[in-house]
Amino acid sequence: MSTTETAAAPESLLAAPDQASQAEITAEIRATHEQADALEAGGRRVPMTLVDFPPYRSSILRHPTKNPRLVDPETIELWSPAYGQRDVAAIESDLTLQHSGEPQGERMTVQGRLLDSWGRPLANQLIEIWQANSAGRYIHQRDQHPAPLDPNFTGAGRAITDEHGEYRFTTIKPGPYPWKNHVNAWRPAHIHFSVFGSAFTQRLVTQMYFPGDPLFALDPIYNTIRRQRDRDRLIGVYDHDLTVPEFSMGYRWDIVVDGPDATRFEREEEH
Repeated sequence: MSTTETAAAPESLLAAPDQASQAEITAEIRATHEQADALEAGGRRVPMTLVDFPPYRSSILRHPTKNPRLVDPETIELWSPAYGQRDVAAIESDLTLQHSGEPQGERMTVQGRLLDSWGRPLANQLIEIWQANSAGRYIHQRDQHPAPLDPNFTGAGRAITDEHGEYRFTTIKPGPYPWKNHVNAWRPAHIHFSVFGSAFTQRLVTQMYFPGDPLFALDPIYNTIRRQRDRDRLIGVYDHDLTVPEFSMGYRWDIVVDGPDATRFEREEEH
């Protein structure tokens, strides 16, 4: 008889002990934003992204608790993981062609530019994406959300920006999923983006959302960014010119890596 136990699902590992209601979480989001606005009005410097965000119950676990230490960056790069030992193939940017059959769900094209704060394109940069399938489930073993897996969809891809800083992915629109931060907690549909830069230690990670999602106001992670104009930079825009006739819907999403118009990233100092 086997004694092997199934690994706990990640949403249960992060389940908040108090299991507040959605109404309580929404009220906490509003109160925390108001408190931050009041501190800023009083002359205090308040970050765009709020660390230790009380409505996001596990936020205390998601950033360093010790003071940073100075280290030799070249030494770090010698020991940092690498994505792979081969060139990026063109097929890797099309998540609908990675298996023998057609994945389930709404096909879409996501295209945009990677820019610096001056609006200059960043060419030859590695961009990686990963996401849930159309039912809102990730393929990894610890995701035990009771939604179907898609044998024809892995949910990961990568691409290199061209000389104009452009990237392009073909994929399936992800579904929302429960995550047990509170009672009936659901994450808005999103795609994770990773921009690697010229070295692994420069890696930036963010999320792209979709316009009009009714879960925006209810989601603590999305609302750790306290200003709406900054949250809006995470939302892709429907672009009919990118829509492929009889095949896929088109969304445009530009990524700005620094400056006042920067896309909000999950930076080290904010976790």
